[in-house]
Amino acid sequence: MPDPETSTQRSKSKKRKAFWTKQFYAWHWISSALSLVGILLFAVTGITLNHAADIPAKPAISTRELTLPTEIAQDLAAQPDESDRDAPLPEPVARWLGKELRTPLIGKIAEWTEYEIYLSLPRPGGDAWLAIDRESAEVSYELTTRGAISYLNDLHKGRHTGPVWAWFIDIFSVATVVFSLTGLALLWVHARRRPQTWPIVAAGFVIPLILILFFIH
Repeated sequence: MPDPETSTQRSKSKKRKAFWTKQFYAWHWISSALSLVGILLFAVTGITLNHAADIPAKPAISTRELTLPTEIAQDLAAQPDESDRDAPLPEPVARWLGKELRTPLIGKIAEWTEYEIYLSLPRPGGDAWLAIDRESAEVSYELTTRGAISYLNDLHKGRHTGPVWAWFIDIFSVATVVFSLTGLALLWVHARRRPQTWPIVAAGFVIPLILILFFIH
């Protein structure tokens, strides 16, 4: 006759294992769904970054010359005459230029001198700058773009992408960690029926370690 207490313990152990296996599966597919696009993006751009020198990128440069309307230029004239200071553009000026140039300028810090206001506008996959002559209210704007590959590479690096993208990278990274750890937990659950599991996992650790120790100088 089987021991009732032993049978009860085995039943509890199976239920506990089934509960955690169910949790691992749930968190694994949820985290994989959240990080799917991010993983593909970062994997593909990992390749393009690794071969950046082999991928041609011809910069495209466009320029525009504008003159601020009189009522808008008055907001600049009303500003203090202090030179060599850093401050954002007056909101009406930033709003008008932002609409004309199709780029957000409100809150962006500019370099003010006695005669000119200069605003650097770096962005993913390109660069831009804006200069305003304080006497004539003439505006010079230059935009440089380096193509889609450069844009995606900068997204990978988080270069000039702003706080919202930085938050996305953090959340995506957490989802990827959860995806990896729950995947490891599922490997542990099924390892008894798959004897090749741990040798393959060990290889995934040892191979990068060997490359780091012996081939990176």
